[in-house]
Amino acid sequence: MNSVTRVKLTVLLASLIAVLAGPTPVSAAHHSHSEGQTQRAVLITGASSGLGLKMTQTLSKHGFFVYATARKKADLDRLNAMENVEAIKLDVLKQNEIDAAVKQVKEGGRGLYGLINNAGVAIFGPMIEVPVAQLDYQLDVNVLGPYRVLQAFAPMIIESKGRIATTGSIAGTIGSPLYGQYAMSKHAIEAFTDSLAAEMQLFDVHVSVIEPGSYASNIGNTAKNRILKKGYWPEDTYYKEERAGTLHLLGQVDKGADPQPVANAALDIMQSESPKARYMVVPNEQQAQVTLRTQMRRLLQQNQTQQFKYDNETLVKMLQEEMGKLAE
Repeated sequence: MNSVTRVKLTVLLASLIAVLAGPTPVSAAHHSHSEGQTQRAVLITGASSGLGLKMTQTLSKHGFFVYATARKKADLDRLNAMENVEAIKLDVLKQNEIDAAVKQVKEGGRGLYGLINNAGVAIFGPMIEVPVAQLDYQLDVNVLGPYRVLQAFAPMIIESKGRIATTGSIAGTIGSPLYGQYAMSKHAIEAFTDSLAAEMQLFDVHVSVIEPGSYASNIGNTAKNRILKKGYWPEDTYYKEERAGTLHLLGQVDKGADPQPVANAALDIMQSESPKARYMVVPNEQQAQVTLRTQMRRLLQQNQTQQFKYDNETLVKMLQEEMGKLAE
């Protein structure tokens, strides 16, 4: 496949067809490095709990050396106690800490093969009520955070012809009521991934996004505490019942499904010879169907109003053609 075709395919992966690719099962046959090669290093942001911690545990047990970042000393100490893990203090909002992390990784002498932008926060509430300052915070962490970290570590990833992954969400496809701010940030990650993937092909660097559904994570409790402490979604709201329901659901997030499948996707990205552009990982069929139907509905809505509207037969043919390209 020539470089022009590869770039075109990357752009097309932003559509419905890309989501249909799904995650590739992790297999020893897909290892892109041998036992005799130097241990490859991967940096994971937001590694103190939830998805990031599970990724750290999984990659470190499968032969990778993990630079696991966190903000609190207790979390850093706990991560440092793990085999094949070195903790790094890093807040994605602080450029000086990002720069210090780059220095620490360089001094480690292992280089850097993989970067996983996982750190994230969640803001919830009505679009007509949540203050702009909270949206600024949401986008600063979830969008500008990965952007800052990417630019800081890109030279090392390019040098190693490595891998870049970002934790998105099925919220990057589904815009749910009262989840708008979070969904906006995850929609941005989809665009971030597509553009970056096309650009990094020049350096033989693979770029992927992981799109988890509802898995156990501490992000819900953190979001709930922020609502209560900051008061940005007050009790005096147009959405009183919805607020109460959201607070209850956020308190249940850490009781969700084990996020091991999400970590398996991260592992596949780092060790497969041909990692996918997108890894949608959900704990049940309902979440998969809702996500895919949302993509389909959006595609059909776009087609419905455009000048060169395609009929059903043509759409099916296009779908089959793109599925064939993904199989190449």
